[in-house]
Amino acid sequence: MNMFHWRLMLITTLMWGVMPSAVATHKYPQADGFVLQRQQMVATIKDYKVAGINVNEQRILNAMANVPRHRFVPPHQRTKAYQDSPLSIGFGQTISQPYIVALMTQLADISFGMKVLEIGTGSGYQAAILFELTPNVYTMEIISPLANRSAKLFNQLALTKINHQHGNGYYGWPQNLQFDRILVTAAAAHIPVPLLKQLKPGGRMVIPIGPVWGNQELLLISKDELGNSSTRSILPVRFVPLTGTGN
Repeated sequence: MNMFHWRLMLITTLMWGVMPSAVATHKYPQADGFVLQRQQMVATIKDYKVAGINVNEQRILNAMANVPRHRFVPPHQRTKAYQDSPLSIGFGQTISQPYIVALMTQLADISFGMKVLEIGTGSGYQAAILFELTPNVYTMEIISPLANRSAKLFNQLALTKINHQHGNGYYGWPQNLQFDRILVTAAAAHIPVPLLKQLKPGGRMVIPIGPVWGNQELLLISKDELGNSSTRSILPVRFVPLTGTGN
């Protein structure tokens, strides 16, 4: 491809709001001693298959290989950071299993430029993964110490363009914005109506639904252009509960 065609392709992608799929939106210092562990984690995710589903979208695998997960776990957990398992982050909360993070992200089907809302910031890891795919990331955390911790980490990692708030995510983003995609990282007893209202026509929501100690299902909710919603059950899961009034 000559320089003229490359420039033409770049101008076209910028006009349509689409960037090349292999380009991450954030640069981390990779000389951190964990590059091999991240590569092994990604290989595990690629090989993992549950209910006939595997994660094979390269942009997501690139994001998982780029974001330093060890920075999002407590120091005493860092040797376990790249294991394919959830880890405690305190206050009764966890950072999700890497495969589940990748799967939920793939189900959301995020394109560059989309506006994405995450409910349950927790460690901040899922938000950082989302930020690899689109610069328009919004995230809410109800537990004040976790909200403060993730905000501090976003600053340390120069992720200051991630929009974050402390508050009850059941009711959605307080400014009543509309979102192309919504990911909920804690199990709700039912689908929160306020979140459905903030989901744009043509949008998708990925959310675990079910009781704390009972059977939970990961659901993919799709809204058509007329605003009608349909629900697809993906697989059984176990998440910490969505807390706060309304649930």
